[in-house]
Amino acid sequence: MNVDFLALPELPPLPTGIVLAATPLGNIADATPRLMQALAEADYIAAEDTRRTRNLAQALGVEIRGTIISNFDHNEASRVAQLIELARNATVVVVTDAGMPLVSDPGFPLVEAAHDAGVNITCFPGPSAVPVALALSGLAVGKFAFDGFAPRKKGARIAWLETLRTEARSVCFFESPHRIADTLADAVEVLGPDRRAAVARELTKTYEEIKRGTLAELADWAAGGLKGEISCVIEGVVRKEVTDVTELIAEAVQRVEAGERLKAVCAQLADEHKVSKKELYDGALAARDRV
Repeated sequence: MNVDFLALPELPPLPTGIVLAATPLGNIADATPRLMQALAEADYIAAEDTRRTRNLAQALGVEIRGTIISNFDHNEASRVAQLIELARNATVVVVTDAGMPLVSDPGFPLVEAAHDAGVNITCFPGPSAVPVALALSGLAVGKFAFDGFAPRKKGARIAWLETLRTEARSVCFFESPHRIADTLADAVEVLGPDRRAAVARELTKTYEEIKRGTLAELADWAAGGLKGEISCVIEGVVRKEVTDVTELIAEAVQRVEAGERLKAVCAQLADEHKVSKKELYDGALAARDRV
């Protein structure tokens, strides 16, 4: 069956205001017709990298007729007032290097200001590395959280990983190829070697690779270094059904010995497993006294 992919409904004119437009992660064929229209017809394009935006348009066969304005991490705050004023009577399209604006990319200050100023704002949806990595991970992602980029410094990274120790949701985050080995090694130290995870590299590109395994396996695999843009998913804690509260008492004592507060640990475990907080607290106190 032959399908004419060019036989698309006529697109309505671009709206006045702010338009967030997702760009391909790597494969140019993921560009949507509305992105192509936005690049061709926008009055102004606020681009994370003006050169890459021009290259994208050229690759899509689109001629940019509007004005391109740089809008990246280090200058976006100073651009807000200018872009808001322009968006009152014109179309300002916001694009980043790849994926959806605001998702660990520039855009939030402008969107926040647009809401406050009553300026119209809409989105032309499309690619984003987060749902792609989650879908390809092969892990349980019915409930998930996105944590942006992992902290750069080891102390902050360890503290962040500690918050995932009892997290029941899968957690997706981005990481630099220069730090991924250290991050996975730290994850083994904090979360244990058997926690399952997945590393997605170069999504939608020629050398796309998705590696799933335990944290220990992934840390060994990445120890020699990785290349490209990286998204990671760490599976949430899979809780076994508890029929004997003594299992939870032992866990509570172990966590208290590691530095956590007994009351906080017992409250959390009692809530997660629907057991008596008092029974758990009293049992943990008695177990600790026997040591």
